[in-house]
Amino acid sequence: MNEWEAIVRTIAALVAGGAIGLERSYHGRAAGLRTYALVSFGSALLVAGGQYELFSSRDSGEVTRIIQGIVTGIGFLGAGVIVKEGFSVRGLTTAASIWCAAAIGIVLGAGSYWMGFASTIVTLVALTILRRIEDRLPSQTFVHFEVGFRRTSTMNEERLRELIRQYGFTISEFAYRLDSGSQTLEYRGVMWSNAPARLHEVELGLLALPDVLHFRMSPARE
Repeated sequence: MNEWEAIVRTIAALVAGGAIGLERSYHGRAAGLRTYALVSFGSALLVAGGQYELFSSRDSGEVTRIIQGIVTGIGFLGAGVIVKEGFSVRGLTTAASIWCAAAIGIVLGAGSYWMGFASTIVTLVALTILRRIEDRLPSQTFVHFEVGFRRTSTMNEERLRELIRQYGFTISEFAYRLDSGSQTLEYRGVMWSNAPARLHEVELGLLALPDVLHFRMSPARE
């Protein structure tokens, strides 16, 4: 392999990673076009450099050790985009796709253009078409909620559960928090339902209660 071949491989990896990053940027993810392009480019650069004997001209296992280092490093980068918010976890799909971008970069850096191209297409299909299929599948929807009441006029737990149950939701986890400064009792938990469209009805129901000081509901998915 000559130097120009190494350059072509890294550019191909940059384009492939950028294509995946475009889909992530479109959906407003923290890791987007630049992140994916650089992850794929960097992986290809290290592998192509190792094959070009940029690092060692005698050790045939150099490329293997480089790939092992890439896989380890990408694990830390992927873990950085996984965020726990209340009872929900976000960023798992982003972390998995970053790992795939690194793998595509490794494949292209090794000179397998067709495999790299096919892997890019498969990854994009998984992120776009499978997302649409997943959205159409019947599934339980989990929602993280917080509701705050005045301490002197607090709705008890059983009444709140019954209110939520009227709209087709069931509370599966429950926690309490008392703010002594504002004298506010806050309920936190997770509720789930097979009819997520009724979440708006829950909102209207809470708005109609004069004793509710504040509330927040967020779907527990990426």
